[in-house]
Amino acid sequence: MAGIGFELRKLLRTESYLGLLRAYTYASIISSGPWVFSIVGLIAIGVLSIGTVYPDALIVQFQVTVTYLIMSSLIVTGGLQLAFTRWVADRLFEKRDRAVVPNFLGVTLVTTAASGTLAWLFAWIGFRDASNLYRVLLIAGFALMSNIWVATVLLSGLKQYRAILLLYAGGYGLSVTLAWALHPLGVEGLFAGFLGGQFAMWFGMVALILRNFPLREPISLECFGRRQMYPELLLAGFFYNLGVWIDKLVFWYSEQTSQHVIGWMRASVIYDLPVFLAYLCVIPGMGIFLVKFETDFVEWYDKFYDAVREGGSLQDIAHYHDRMQETVREGLYQIMKVQTITLLAVYTFVPSLFAWIGISDLYIPLFLVHAAAASFQVMLLAVLNVLYYLDRRREVVAVTVTLTVLNVALSLLSITLGAEFFGYGLALALLGALMLALWLAQRVFRKLEYLTFMLQ
Repeated sequence: MAGIGFELRKLLRTESYLGLLRAYTYASIISSGPWVFSIVGLIAIGVLSIGTVYPDALIVQFQVTVTYLIMSSLIVTGGLQLAFTRWVADRLFEKRDRAVVPNFLGVTLVTTAASGTLAWLFAWIGFRDASNLYRVLLIAGFALMSNIWVATVLLSGLKQYRAILLLYAGGYGLSVTLAWALHPLGVEGLFAGFLGGQFAMWFGMVALILRNFPLREPISLECFGRRQMYPELLLAGFFYNLGVWIDKLVFWYSEQTSQHVIGWMRASVIYDLPVFLAYLCVIPGMGIFLVKFETDFVEWYDKFYDAVREGGSLQDIAHYHDRMQETVREGLYQIMKVQTITLLAVYTFVPSLFAWIGISDLYIPLFLVHAAAASFQVMLLAVLNVLYYLDRRREVVAVTVTLTVLNVALSLLSITLGAEFFGYGLALALLGALMLALWLAQRVFRKLEYLTFMLQ
């Protein structure tokens, strides 16, 4: 994330409204671009296939399959993403740049083998009625998506973020193009076209990594050695991704709210569309988060720990500590403010917008609940980001486990209570996790000097 911070600081130094606007726009694109491209890409493939792919159920099968691939690959690799990121950061701090790419290739090898084996079991056991080509694509797709998330970990340490955005835009653009070209082949054609674009994007990521970290040593599995990765980060990454997806699984596998699609995959017509559209509402909040926490907070964070390492005065250390804490408060307040304005705007214009794009107004109440939930998630990400900076790994595990447990329990309760309560399970779970994270962060800040000096 340091590279993003440098770019934002350059834009903010202009001290003009234009520079400020450019900084927030740049931050919004950087933070939201990848998943916006994924949502828009899937919608575009579905829209372009209407009237050309028969029956329409094949389009649904394709979109549901890709959604499951994204969800499952994020959950399976979530812990590895965080743990490997920290491992790379530690090696760069040690000036051991040579170790990065050999271990990245080692992680890629292990991820491909593990995800491919897992996908093979599910494909051949759970999709006996599907074609052989579909099952092969399912296996390849799961391994590919898992590797894309791992590759993205390393890209966050590079400065060429415009190139990264172009990779995502180009990858999903190519996915749409190839899916359209292969649509006569049915669901397999759409699936193969989508994976073709994703493979091109992953290949571009690897090329970008190799350009910045040339390969000078053989493939290594050093990062998998004893005490190389923090188990708390493995748990935190797993439970965070599980926590934000578990409500979808609850609705997908409840007979009351879902229907069978293909193999073991189910979908919820009433729940799925509002969820994914709601995440488009957090683009402004993500921009604020990136600007505040990758400029002001990081600046005071660096000064605090530089003063600790270099023997700064107690007065300076206390001042930097206070400024860190104030910056967190200001950042959270700004996120809350901009998301409140966004939600009010959405509440005002969503009926006309849904009517214009042909979505039933029956989705509006659930969409608004999920838009609020997505806003809570942005704030939770901000607080978790602070806890990661402060190396409070156990606190992060506590928050993510709480999120998962609350989301399961409250989502099941919402189904029992009826349709008017759908979505509140996720919203309340995120709010509860956010409150816990805020309390833990405040407790850490109160004794930060003690934790820094006495527990080394």
